[in-house]
Amino acid sequence: MRIAVLGTGVVGRTIAGRLGGLGHDVVVGTRDPAASRARTEPDRFGVTTASWLVEHPELRLGTFGEAAAHGELVVNATSGQVSLDVLASAGAANLAGKILVDVANDLDFSKGMPPVVGATSQGSLAEQIQAAFPAARVVKALNTMNASLMADPTSLAGGDHSVFLLGNDPTAKAAVGEILRSFGWHDIIDLGDLSTARGTELLLPIWLSLMSALGTPASAFQFKVVR
Repeated sequence: MRIAVLGTGVVGRTIAGRLGGLGHDVVVGTRDPAASRARTEPDRFGVTTASWLVEHPELRLGTFGEAAAHGELVVNATSGQVSLDVLASAGAANLAGKILVDVANDLDFSKGMPPVVGATSQGSLAEQIQAAFPAARVVKALNTMNASLMADPTSLAGGDHSVFLLGNDPTAKAAVGEILRSFGWHDIIDLGDLSTARGTELLLPIWLSLMSALGTPASAFQFKVVR
């Protein structure tokens, strides 16, 4: 499948690398590809975009618009604070009719830790994205965990934990469910329409509290629904 992954942070890199490894034709979108390639200062994970691309020659880098035009499916792996601007840059026409997988959370770090979560009981980032791009088929998934678990759930407890899937379009959700299964997810819980993203995005405060209370890396725990 032709897939666009918007964002070159750790989430975008991790998901794009996994998709490329599974044989998908992936273009990674960034604001300025030349500037991204030229940046020599590693991020907090010790990675530069250029060094990462050397390790993943199967992936290509393009602008947000080029990536979105390429993809049959588009993954929003940008910071939730800028997701709407990034998607506007990608172009509504390039998103129309396509599955848009939103893995982002609206987190405001301007006052330090813990961040302020933008989601409320009245609305979510996923719903804002759907309203701004009504011709896209928005599906929310993978936003309740660390990036490494998104792409490889088996790295924790053999994958014996849960992932939430939600959206307004059943066909789009089914397609995203197939990708999740290819990543190694087994317990995929369909929560319903996009309004349920209010709940999954509001899981972030407890997720952050757990990381602090457990004193463990974010990849060392995840939600499991027992039924």
